[in-house]
Parts: sequence; structure tokens; C-alpha cells
Amino acid sequence: MNIISLFSGAGGLDLGFKAAGFKTIWANEYDKDIWETFEKNFPGTTLDRRSITEIPEGDVPECDGIIGGPPCQSWSEAGALRGINDKRGKLFYDYVRLLNAKKPKFFLAENVSGMLAPRHAGALQDIKQLFAESRYDLHFTLLNAKDYGVPQDRKRVFFIGFRKDLKVSFKFPEPSVHAPKLAETISELADSAIPGAEKNHTNGDSCHVPNHEYLTGGFSSIYMSRNRVRSYEEQSFTIQAGARHAPLHPQAPKMELIGKDKRAFVKGQESLYRRLSVRECARIQTFPDDHVFHYSRLADGYKMVGNAVPCKLAECLAAQIYSSLNAAAQPHLNDKAA
Repeated sequence: MNIISLFSGAGGLDLGFKAAGFKTIWANEYDKDIWETFEKNFPGTTLDRRSITEIPEGDVPECDGIIGGPPCQSWSEAGALRGINDKRGKLFYDYVRLLNAKKPKFFLAENVSGMLAPRHAGALQDIKQLFAESRYDLHFTLLNAKDYGVPQDRKRVFFIGFRKDLKVSFKFPEPSVHAPKLAETISELADSAIPGAEKNHTNGDSCHVPNHEYLTGGFSSIYMSRNRVRSYEEQSFTIQAGARHAPLHPQAPKMELIGKDKRAFVKGQESLYRRLSVRECARIQTFPDDHVFHYSRLADGYKMVGNAVPCKLAECLAAQIYSSLNAAAQPHLNDKAA
């Protein structure tokens, strides 16, 4: 089945859908810092670099599905919480505009859990109403990536809809039996990470494993207000888009509480405290190592990785969508055969 991808980023959703049998034929990404990464990892996909607000419906190809996560900063619990009133929040309307124009069999939209904050209740209801008015049966829930083969605590909301005339029966996938830990995800990379080059630029091809370089520099008082270390036997904190907020490597002991909202590195062990590398964050997001991120500043690498939907979670959802569509089509095939 052919799909189009909006707000594609580095392609976490696209990789997951590809693994489940879908093909991204056209994608849209406005951030120039991401273009090289997407185009080199998806050479068979046409990438439209314009803002979604500037793309006429006729420029978008016909497809079986639309996937994408409109920018989430305006809904973030850590941000200004302007939601739908922020210009980034309004990009949801352009997502719906293209959905209405193409009328694919299904759609998937992802966003941060901050969208569920009480202050956004009215806006969230408006979005659900827009999908209903587009003649789609909507399925909406909050999922934690750690329940779907991702070694990370990461809560996100998902909107999945099917065109009403298809009469698709859909349930979100059941949690995975296996919950991977950091040990099996990144432990063998511990000794090969290298610090970023001058001014935290990339080391280029000097990395033994692509993108296995980490941001250096101080830690803010906000960062030091709580423990930032998860052990090898745990799953990671949420991988964020901000490089300076990257979790610390599990080789270090957990930070000590020395005062109210104030922690410190264990004395004598300071050398063990480093941020996870771009590649380690990518592994935690379940990107394969052959998915190379292209950037000059490490901050852009962390941004691409942190903003992505974990590939394994995307694959679980895509597989459920695929089987639900096939099941709905089966009675029609039987009717034709008869």
C-alpha cells in the first residue's frame, strides 16, 4: 500500500510502516536541517521541501494512507502550552486539509501527551470533530513506547482513522511480551563513543559507528534538579529533541540528592557522566545503525532523533492497520469470488 508522509522528520514512522509492508511514495518536510538525512535514507521517495501551508492539494499524489506528526512544541507540557492557538498547533488543520482532499483509506497522526492537559480539552475535541467531519472512524489513545519493544519511557497520543465506507474494525495492538533494557540496546557501544568536535560540531566519518558522538558542555541547574541516569537494567528516560537534555549514560551511578531539587554527580566518579551519543539515542528510538543522520552540528542530530516516532512502535501500529484493512476487504473479495 502506498502512503504519504507529512512532517516526516528523520523518518521513524516511515521506517516502521516500511517494515509492515507500506511504501512511502511522497513526503513533506520543511526543516532544511533534515532534508539530507531523509533523502539519503529514502532515495525512492519524493521529498517536498515546502511548508505544508503552501502545498496545493493537487500536488499531493493519491495514496492509501497519510501518516505524520504535526510539530508538538506548542502542546508540550514543558513549553508555553499554547496548543491550537499557536501557529504550530494550527498545522493540524493543514493535515486535515490534505486528508480531506485525498480521502485515503486511513490516517495516523501522533503528538505529545501534553495535548491531554485539561487546558487543551476544547482544542482536542475540535480536532476529533474535524476528523469525524472528514468521514473517518477515529481511534484515539495514549501509548507508552516501552510497551511495544522500545527501550524507553515515552508517552505519546495517537489518532488513527479509517474511512467510514470501509467499515474497518480496529483495536490498538496489545503490549509486547518483551521489554528491552538499555543493556541489550547500547552496552557494547560504551567504549567507542567520542566527544563532539570543536563547538560541538560533528566528527564526520571519524566515528566507529555512524553518529556515535556526544555533546559536551555544562549541565544547567534545571538538568541537575533530578536524576538523569537510568541503569543498564532499566529502560531509558524519554529521548528529547534538545541535545543538552539528553539522558546520561548508564555507565555512571545515579546522581545523589544533596538538597531540594538539587543533585550532584558521585564524587570520584565524575568522569563516567556523559550524555548519550546521537547513535545511542537513535538505538533507544529503535533506528537501525544503517539509518545515518547527516548534520554539521550535533544539536541537529539529537533534534532529528528526539522528534521521531520510535520505529518499533510505528511498526506495531502499521502492522495492526495493515491487518485491519485486509480483514475489512476480505468479505468484498469473497463476494466477488462468489
